[in-house]
Amino acid sequence: MRRLFLPTARQVNWLLIVGFLSVGQALYLRLMAFENANVSVACRAGLNTWFCSTYRLSLVLFHHEIFGAVALIAALVNLIRPSLVVLAFALAAIGFGLVLHNAELSALAAAILILSLARPAPAEE
Repeated sequence: MRRLFLPTARQVNWLLIVGFLSVGQALYLRLMAFENANVSVACRAGLNTWFCSTYRLSLVLFHHEIFGAVALIAALVNLIRPSLVVLAFALAAIGFGLVLHNAELSALAAAILILSLARPAPAEE
């Protein structure tokens, strides 16, 4: 019987860092730009700063549900071929999607990501 795809303790620590950083950045962006009326109005009026550029990019990605779609695609790729890098990327995309209101696709991606931990590990070459 092949062993399951389970990250080691050190890898889990790095995955925790990736998850917390992505959720923290998404919360910062949501609370400081999306829900702060002064910043939101200034950015929509044409203020040209890096924060407003990030706000505008996130707004476009949010309206087209890109965060959830990227999370779902990464989770499906990880389900088919488990990899630590894809797992970290999917985890970061899920964090952004859940915080920035792309919850449907991001929640589905989280469920698929959990299922991918029950898959056999890829064969060593």
